[in-house]
Amino acid sequence: MRTASIKRDTRETQIELALNLDGTGKASIASGCGFLDHMLELFARHGDFDLTVKCNGDTQVDYHHSVEDIGICLGKAFTEALGDKRGISRYGQFLLPMDETLVLCACDLSGRDYLGWGVELPSMTVGDFDTELAEEFWLAFVRNCPASIHIRQMAGKNTHHILEAVFKGMGRTLKMAVAMDEKHLNEIPSTKGTL
Repeated sequence: MRTASIKRDTRETQIELALNLDGTGKASIASGCGFLDHMLELFARHGDFDLTVKCNGDTQVDYHHSVEDIGICLGKAFTEALGDKRGISRYGQFLLPMDETLVLCACDLSGRDYLGWGVELPSMTVGDFDTELAEEFWLAFVRNCPASIHIRQMAGKNTHHILEAVFKGMGRTLKMAVAMDEKHLNEIPSTKGTL
């Protein structure tokens, strides 16, 4: 079982997160931010990841610390669950249409952290969620699960649809990247022998 449980306890957030990479898309999310809960449910469902998140954060200030710290914990959980990455496919990419929106997501679980964020969000908020925090979430993720991730908005003017497409697309993309490569189960997918 490729699973991980992460706890993070700071003066700003207390988080418990559990991840099963080989799940069925079950999610139980209580981040303190309804919009982020919805995004993480979409991510888990489309990635077939079982994901549990409980976060008590300083949301009376804003959602920044909770969003960033959950991204940190999710990245650490992927790192722990993947171990030495032996047998994984390593790469994933998905082009996700959602009504008028089209988003491209691509990932290389390379061990090097880079986020290429090519998303233009028309609105600064969705409900009470600051939309700039979506980039902060994925930046925190790649810093803690070192990967090259590119997210590009190809079309779309509805902020909610764009962000839904990002989280669905990243679920699908990471599902492909962490999938076991039956032909190379005992190999690390790199000519260097390490990722």
